[in-house]
Amino acid sequence: MKKLPIGIQTFSKIIEENCYYVDKTHFALKLLQGGGYYFLSRPRRFGKSLFLDTLAEIFLGNKDLFKGLYIYDKYDFKPHPVIRISFGSGDYSLDEERIHKRLKWVLKENQEDLGIDCGDLSNEECFAELIEKAHAKHSQRVVILIDEYDKPILDNITNKDMAKRARNILKNFYSVIKDSDRYIRFVFITGVSKFSKLNLFSGLNNLEDITLNEEFAEICGYTHDDLLTVFKDRIEGIDLELVKRWYNGYNYFGKPLYNPFDILLFLSNNGTFRNYWWQTGNPSFLIELLKEGDYYIPELEYSEVTEEILNAFDVDYIDLRALLWQTGYLTFDKRIADNLGGYTYTLRVPNTEVRISLNQLLIDYLTNQRQQKARYRLDMFDCLNRNDINGFVELFKKIFASIPYTNYVNNVISNYEGYYSSVVFVYLMALGYDVIPEDITNRGRIDLAVKTEDKILIIEFKVDAKEQPIKQIKERRYHEKYLNENKGIYLIGMVFDSRERNISQWEVERVDG
Repeated sequence: MKKLPIGIQTFSKIIEENCYYVDKTHFALKLLQGGGYYFLSRPRRFGKSLFLDTLAEIFLGNKDLFKGLYIYDKYDFKPHPVIRISFGSGDYSLDEERIHKRLKWVLKENQEDLGIDCGDLSNEECFAELIEKAHAKHSQRVVILIDEYDKPILDNITNKDMAKRARNILKNFYSVIKDSDRYIRFVFITGVSKFSKLNLFSGLNNLEDITLNEEFAEICGYTHDDLLTVFKDRIEGIDLELVKRWYNGYNYFGKPLYNPFDILLFLSNNGTFRNYWWQTGNPSFLIELLKEGDYYIPELEYSEVTEEILNAFDVDYIDLRALLWQTGYLTFDKRIADNLGGYTYTLRVPNTEVRISLNQLLIDYLTNQRQQKARYRLDMFDCLNRNDINGFVELFKKIFASIPYTNYVNNVISNYEGYYSSVVFVYLMALGYDVIPEDITNRGRIDLAVKTEDKILIIEFKVDAKEQPIKQIKERRYHEKYLNENKGIYLIGMVFDSRERNISQWEVERVDG
């Protein structure tokens, strides 16, 4: 049985240590035969660094590493000088000097690898000289591979002034590439975010963004077919449909993808379902950005974005939906062409792991119930399993009663009616249920529909209303949409008192499906 390459980003190490490897070299060959300048955005831990290292080995001419792989007999493996720049390690927050030091260290490494001395030059001057001298020394055009190009900006995403300074440092550094074009064979830039090309790579008009190019949809990540073939000897006895629901679902308009880090840890832990990828990052920046706006949480998870929003992303304009997509908390659901040659994209949560974890984070944001939320979720699960729907509503009364007053003061959204339904929504989503906000029927929209294995909850909310909202559910016969599902249907009407900040009235009725 081969070794699982957990955390290994070095292609030669994977091959030499007989690790599992999903062959991505057909994508590499396609890039080499195409243009010369490429950009790719994917979430963290998605295999970007390994792909970049694979490109490096191809351009260094290390053909023997590729025996048995797609590219082996289809490329000449002529050696080229390779310059590698990575911001993957280190923390660049609060201090721009850290960025300068990292650049100086990376350039020093490249000078040693290439046998070139830049002398006492600025980082930009050294980069330019490194490219020119490498070309002269090797009589071959230079390959430039940049990994995590955006990390110095993302590390400062909640500090706009420092983020701008980081952006300007990087913009000046990357501008060297444009002026050195005559010496360059190939450029590949990767990162998590898709910052506006105009503000970061101005002048690089030939930089092709393949992030949403269907031909490269599976350039990083594992498909389900990869799981069935490459990891065949590791998946015996595992419920693969459950694996799909938990970890599959990232969509770049090719086959649905797994995050490789998730699957490798899942397999190494004997098929134990756990939140592996989520535990590797600190998404606290999301809380800070959420606090700045009046986001209605259910709409975030089922939102639409235009191509312009995705391409205009920058320090001065951070669209939270675009950021959630770029960082892997949302993925594409559909792509809809407009009449002007552009697209609108609908977004969704990719899988159960992200759905549970993201909504636990949103519970913290909406309620500040970091300690109590686990207990509340268990109690909620128990109430629904026992069909104790009144107990379920009583539990939400307890939840709202225990939200600290300061949380209402500090969160913009708490001033809006959507706050109450957002709290209910995130708690139910954190249980892994199928929760549909603004569920469309032929007679109107249901505020919230919840599907469990054996029941449907149809929930209507009102704030400071005298009339019970369950009356609206019954009059518009919302439940008829689900009569054919052969599940118990519960109608729930909740009235909130904005002064007391809690449920003041509720009513529950059961309708047999």
